[in-house]
Amino acid sequence: MPAPDAVVVGAGPNGLVAANVLADAGWDVLVLEAQDEPGGAVRSDRGLRPDYVHDLFSAFYPLAAASPVLRALRLESTGLRWSHAPAVLAHPLRDGRCAVLSRDPEETASSLAAFAPSDGPAWHRLLRLYRHVEDDVMGCLFTPFPPVRAGLGLVRRTGPSGGLRLARTMLLPARRFGEEHFAGEGGPLLIAGNALHSDLGAESALGGGLGWLMTMLGQVHGFPVPVGGAQALTQALVRRLEARGGVLRCGTPVTEIVVRGGRAVAVRAADGFATPVRRAVLADVPAPALYGGLVGEEHLPPRLLADLRRFQWDLSTVKIDWALSGPIPWTAPQARGAGTVHVADSLDSLTHYGAQLATGHVPAEPFTVLGQMTTADPTRSPAGTESAWAYTHVPQRVRGDAGAEGLSGRWDAREKDALAARVEAGIERLAPGFRDRVLARRVLAPPDLEQANAALVGGAVNQGSSALHQQLVFRPVPGTGRPGTPVRGLYLASATAHPGGGVHGAPGANAARAALRAGRWRRR
Repeated sequence: MPAPDAVVVGAGPNGLVAANVLADAGWDVLVLEAQDEPGGAVRSDRGLRPDYVHDLFSAFYPLAAASPVLRALRLESTGLRWSHAPAVLAHPLRDGRCAVLSRDPEETASSLAAFAPSDGPAWHRLLRLYRHVEDDVMGCLFTPFPPVRAGLGLVRRTGPSGGLRLARTMLLPARRFGEEHFAGEGGPLLIAGNALHSDLGAESALGGGLGWLMTMLGQVHGFPVPVGGAQALTQALVRRLEARGGVLRCGTPVTEIVVRGGRAVAVRAADGFATPVRRAVLADVPAPALYGGLVGEEHLPPRLLADLRRFQWDLSTVKIDWALSGPIPWTAPQARGAGTVHVADSLDSLTHYGAQLATGHVPAEPFTVLGQMTTADPTRSPAGTESAWAYTHVPQRVRGDAGAEGLSGRWDAREKDALAARVEAGIERLAPGFRDRVLARRVLAPPDLEQANAALVGGAVNQGSSALHQQLVFRPVPGTGRPGTPVRGLYLASATAHPGGGVHGAPGANAARAALRAGRWRRR
């Protein structure tokens, strides 16, 4: 077999996007994946009960819906279909009030106006601002840093002073963002809850901007899910790649990227076989696994290796799957039709939760992101039932337990059950009778997630902190922000590269385009 033009290491969504972009340009592409199936964190199974589909990692895809990268691939032509819940997201409270994010702006505004009359118009103002800058903000998000074209477009659209105000707004903590824009509790809960999909707490810089962006994506695009399970998105990417001549080999762990004369020239697998490469190697693996791991330290600048020792993973994750005999009996009826539900008593409780995480303690009352998957996609379980999941964050290194069970971070069966009981207690307070509908349960702790996908180091699902000090030119280390590496012909295509986590394909597409530009330059 002749040497491929490119080898992509890793068949997660970014690796598969990169391979598709290269194949579209006429390159011969080989993708090597360590697991027995492709998808990385975009996979599903029937492991809990055969008639229930559960997504193993990611589940809702607003970034995929908004991503110009994925839209350009036209995955619907290869069989991908999307489904939406009646409502995007709900945050119910014990007193029966409920903040609702809907794809209908009037419904969202009406929900927030129930907390404070002025918050309906406030929501419309925030939506108008987003609509005004949407294309340029998406361009800044999904292109390598610095995003010159999109950045200039944003300045033209807002003017210098308007751009500075927008930048300040994006840098606000979620609590301060809520205080500046809303009078009631509903709006701040939506903003802070969406920021907490990452590792940004209610008091963290950038949390307000990220929370606003996620709520606006939900308002405009919804939180869609692939019909049949997350695996359907991966299968569409694989079908598209293979239709263009790309080759995928699973169960093939890569142990080394061979470097000669400062250039990546081959990829060695665990069986010892080295595949030579003609043009480029694209690594959809975390930067700490690439630098000093797949690529020997002798090929890398000492400063890069020193900076990587400061790389900060995002918080660990514990995920729970349930097979339910019926829908979750939320006391707030607005929550019953939402695909995603946030479980937390108040904004103050989110601050306490974040403080416990920051001090290395397992939270006593976990903030929970819950997915009602059959509500979003009726194919996920039998009629009248619900396939549900939830996740919450725990520290990467547990120093103590804010609860009474003395959890230590061993994550054995006792500790997994204890944390799951805390999560279920929070749901039960808002949906009495929830536990009575549980037919089966599966708890995936950080070691379980990493075993299923080595890129989720310590259960970190975003491949690195979303905090400001590790974004833009600081991701994965200071002075980067673009997919090139110190090794010629080697490109970082994982979520440890800008713009980071989420299923949008930007790191993979950015790496592929960089490889294509370098290839054109060499031919000249």
